[in-house]
Amino acid sequence: MKPACTLALLLALAGCANAPPKAPQIVSVEAWGGSPPAARDAPQNIHHITIHHQGEIWKEGTDPEAYLRRLQQWSRLTKHWADIPYHYVIGTDGRIYAARPLLQAGDTNTEYDPRGHALIMLVGNFEEQQPTQAQLDAAVELTAWLAREHHLGLDAIASHKDFSKQTVCPGKNLYAYLESGWFKAEVAKKL
Repeated sequence: MKPACTLALLLALAGCANAPPKAPQIVSVEAWGGSPPAARDAPQNIHHITIHHQGEIWKEGTDPEAYLRRLQQWSRLTKHWADIPYHYVIGTDGRIYAARPLLQAGDTNTEYDPRGHALIMLVGNFEEQQPTQAQLDAAVELTAWLAREHHLGLDAIASHKDFSKQTVCPGKNLYAYLESGWFKAEVAKKL
């Protein structure tokens, strides 16, 4: 056996080989005080991972869990959606919150069809604010895990504005990480 093969075999047996990305820590809907939606549609199959921003200025000291409860109430009562339009929400500290169940298609205020998309939203208005490094790191980790779980390549990763001409979402300051290739390169390192 060649030395390189022997080393690879030893590393694999020792559990040191490249392991698939493990699920990131995600705060459950119940933990942030939300309630699960009633199932409405047939489960979706994920074929895209789509990055969004909140589109509102995020003020330091804002309680993300209180924000999520308000967003859930607004989504259901005002918009008459099944739930928060996104599947995951990432706070400025990098904490990932579960929102709408992943198997339930998201919602949008624009013309694109979000069926088949895992929707990730970072809080903040990235036309005016900068995403935090913690948000970027969490978005990369979550995206890599979703890509692995759903057998998707890097070409499945995009932003809201890549599917809709009616929006600047995820904002120029977050979109720059996607447009430059940095985001996909970081995801690739995790895969």
